[in-house]
Amino acid sequence: MPPTASGFGPPPGPPAAATAPTGRSGGNLRRNTVWAFVGALLASAGWATAVIVVPDLVSTDSSPRSLGGYHLSDDFCATAKPSRLLQTYTVTTDSNSPSHHTDRNPALDSMNCSMSLKRTAGTGGSSASAEYASAYIRADLHKAVNPAPELRANKALYTARGYQATDLPGLGEEAYFLYKDDGSSTYHSLYAEVDVLDGGMTFYLTYNASYSQGKDNPPSMNDLRTALQEDADNALRAMRK
Repeated sequence: MPPTASGFGPPPGPPAAATAPTGRSGGNLRRNTVWAFVGALLASAGWATAVIVVPDLVSTDSSPRSLGGYHLSDDFCATAKPSRLLQTYTVTTDSNSPSHHTDRNPALDSMNCSMSLKRTAGTGGSSASAEYASAYIRADLHKAVNPAPELRANKALYTARGYQATDLPGLGEEAYFLYKDDGSSTYHSLYAEVDVLDGGMTFYLTYNASYSQGKDNPPSMNDLRTALQEDADNALRAMRK
């Protein structure tokens, strides 16, 4: 073609069309997409099965725990009667003792019992009697949270304040005994407590007493641990009947 007046040839033609992908690469793409979809379905199904078979895989420290058959009672003083402790004491009956209360809530059910005590005649000497003694019993059914961290923190707080803590294996899922004699050479101020965790249930049995040295014979730490542990075990059994 002859040159134009400007001395240049005609403008270049349009660029060549892009080459279409071959049938082989398109098949690979479709096949990869299908397998990715199938893999997602299998993973989803496997996770759902794991949640059903092994629920702890998706539970957290705050997830609610099973109540394991524990239930409320309208008279917790009767349900959790501390029979072993009452071999040494009798219950003072007045307008405030014994007293019990039961609360129902979608997140937390609770029941408690409190009683004033006096030393039974003939125990610890003919004239032995505590100047003050009481028992307090409480059980909580936690339906919205896991109470384990709270119970363990309670143990740590008491030991930091000088209480002796002893684990009680075989009682619930976890249990411990707390004890402190906060008196002097002439006076004893005793505190003893058994705390129990069993799934979503927490249980507390507390004993308080004061004694004058030389006049009364206070129970030993071992005697209190034995009595409160036995009474706690009996109360847990009664709460599951």
